[in-house]
Parts: sequence; structure tokens; C-alpha cells
Amino acid sequence: MARIEVVAPNLKKRLSGVTSTIVQLVPVQARDLGIAVVGPGLPDSLPKMRWWQLPLLLKRPSSGRPRIWHARRNVEMLAGLVLRHVFRTPLRLVFTSAAQRDHRPFTKWLIRRMDGVIATSRLSGGFLEVPHKVVMHGVDLEKFHPARGPEDEFAAARLPGRYAIGCFGRVRHQKGTDLFVDAMISLLPHHPEWTAVITGRVTAEHKGFADELAQRIAAAGLSDRILFLGEVPDVAVWYRRVTVYVAPSRNEGFGLTPLEAMASRTAVVASTAGSYQEIVTPGVTGAVVPAGDGGALREAIRPYLDDPALAVMHGSAGLEDVTKRFRLENEATGLREVYERVWAQG
Repeated sequence: MARIEVVAPNLKKRLSGVTSTIVQLVPVQARDLGIAVVGPGLPDSLPKMRWWQLPLLLKRPSSGRPRIWHARRNVEMLAGLVLRHVFRTPLRLVFTSAAQRDHRPFTKWLIRRMDGVIATSRLSGGFLEVPHKVVMHGVDLEKFHPARGPEDEFAAARLPGRYAIGCFGRVRHQKGTDLFVDAMISLLPHHPEWTAVITGRVTAEHKGFADELAQRIAAAGLSDRILFLGEVPDVAVWYRRVTVYVAPSRNEGFGLTPLEAMASRTAVVASTAGSYQEIVTPGVTGAVVPAGDGGALREAIRPYLDDPALAVMHGSAGLEDVTKRFRLENEATGLREVYERVWAQG
């Protein structure tokens, strides 16, 4: 603990986009910063602080600087305030906001008490009422990369078709899975070389939604070409196997999946939800359509099914773009600048 200057709490058991961010980012930050995570649901490969070590926060690290508690959720901001004001730990509090909506009064109250605030996009920053720095998320270019061998090709999946189009993530209305399915029901009969694959968890709450989609697909006679794969062991390989990736969410926080697709050299069709429109460059790396507009989504996908070479071209441009703008190292550098600013405040 003597060398730990930043603590990244993850106070939520269920896997989420925030958890994914921590898992990917902390190893990069740890290259030149004393940082540890605390909380459930995190792999043992990360530098960890155990619950019994919380009293050690009462003592500053060997650098003499106050530790930074980097929160990403309300409960983590609240925990940081309790540690600082109730238990008198010498902490500085930093918060990252991905929300793209007006914050509730309690959240605003918490944010005003932070020593540093980060927005994950210009859009999310527009809803903050305090000074902040925009630091966009990066993507792990070692995990998400273009095809390197036969197992990365769609043919290895032994599914129908020559090309695949994918939609990954939890199957639910918010994620726009139904918009993707409807677009595929309309388009695939005219494009026999293409198959659609959907991966992701179906929770009990959303089973009825998923069942209704399966019924629509069956009624269209496309059950062998619009496939629900469920949760897959390694989603990264599926980004490499698809030629086009679709992110049809109705609303998002940040939304990492377009970055993961671009890093895999895959063209992206995305909605305006989350930070998608700040990630995808229309006509260069993919297409962007209004969130919730199924007709616009269908028409944005159509040119890629008509001309797979267009998808290949946009996928290559996406890889080049993500390598320049969205490396994890870029995000780590941006966060370090915020930490240094907070430390400089004394």
C-alpha cells in the first residue's frame, strides 16, 4: 500500500461497461503509476487492494501525496466522501461521468464535492455543471485486433454464408436488438451471401423480448441466417469474423463496442446513442443514424451488404483511426493529467 497512489473502486458485482473499462485500463495505468482496484467481480490479474486494507488509507503513501479515489459511479463517490469526511482519510476524489443526460440532484451534489471531474465525451461533458476534462475511452489493441489466422475468419464458425454482420451485447430493448433484427429480416432475403449473428446475455427480465424476436425471425423463415449465439467465451474473435458491426442502441453511457469493432478492422454502423457519433466518422469508418430510427438503420446497412468491398475499405480506415485516437495509452495519459492537476491543488 505504501506505493499505491490511486485507488479505482468497482462497487458493483455485475459486469458492466464500467467494469470492462477498469479491467482494460488499470494494467496500462500501472505501468508508471501506483494504482490498485478494490471491489468484487475483478480478475486476480489486476493489482488489488483488499477490504481489510481500508484502514491503511489513513496513512499517506510513501510519496507523501494524498491518494486519489477514482470513482465512476454514485456509490463510489459516496464511499469516497464517507472515507474522507467520516474516517478522515487523506483522499482526493476524482469522478468520471459517462452519462448523457441531466444528472439527478443527488448526483449533482456528489459531483460538486469532487476534486477533479472527467467526462468521457464532449456530449457527456455538456451535462456537467462543474469544470471538467474530456478523456475519451481507449481500446485494448492487443485483445481486439484484425484477423491473424484461419480461426479468425468467418468460415471457421461453420455457419451459412460468406460474410457476417454482427450485433453484440445484452439482448434488450435499450440496446436496439429489435431494430437490428427488423433490418436483417428486411435485407437478408436480397443478400444470400450474408448471415447475421447476435451475441450477448438474455436476462430473465428480457427473456420475453428475446423470445418475441426469435418468433419474428422464424415467421420470416430466417432462423438459419439470423442467429442468437448467447454469451460466447471470447467475443473478440467475433469482431474479427464479421465484416460489418452494428451498434443500434437507443441509449448508452459511452459504448465501447464500436471501438472494439474498429480495432478489429471492421466497418461500423452505429446510432447516435452514447459516444458513437464521436467515434465513427460517417462515410470513412462507417455510418451513423439517429438512435431509435429503424428505417435509417436499415438503409445505412444496405450499401455494405450490396458491396462488401466498401465494408472492407471502411474497416481498414477504422483500424487506422482507432490506432491514432483511441489507444488505451491515450486514455491513461489523459487521466494522469487530471491526477497531477488534483495533486497540484495541495
